[in-house]
Amino acid sequence: MTDLVRDYRLLIADVYELAGLSRRISEREAAEQGTTVARWHVLSVVSEEPAAVPAIARRLGQVRQAVQRVVDDLTEAGQLRAEPNPAHRRSPLYAITPEGSRLLDRLWGASETQRLGMLDDSGVSAEDLRQARDTLRRLSDALST
Repeated sequence: MTDLVRDYRLLIADVYELAGLSRRISEREAAEQGTTVARWHVLSVVSEEPAAVPAIARRLGQVRQAVQRVVDDLTEAGQLRAEPNPAHRRSPLYAITPEGSRLLDRLWGASETQRLGMLDDSGVSAEDLRQARDTLRRLSDALST
């Protein structure tokens, strides 16, 4: 095995570990705000721009059916709204509503102090995070083609 492939595999293992740790912390924080981490993640994805369920599922690494249930719950709660999708008539785009934005702001606000403390303790800079994100995006793009 080449060093490059070994380093890639170790990076992916680290990403899974980080995601698991972050998810457990987020689950606790979401519960404190009366919601679930699944709802938080969906709201976060559509806060950037409206998206169809399959695109949300891909972004979160989840199955479409599980994301559809969360989207249905958020829509029923008035935190998401369906919009026509010009690219696919039967797969609407989901956009965050003002109520959903308020919930997302509360979730982000409640977690900010802990995240800032963790980042400070880690010595990771904003530039480090931008470079890591760029690396992960390039790998994701390469894997998806």
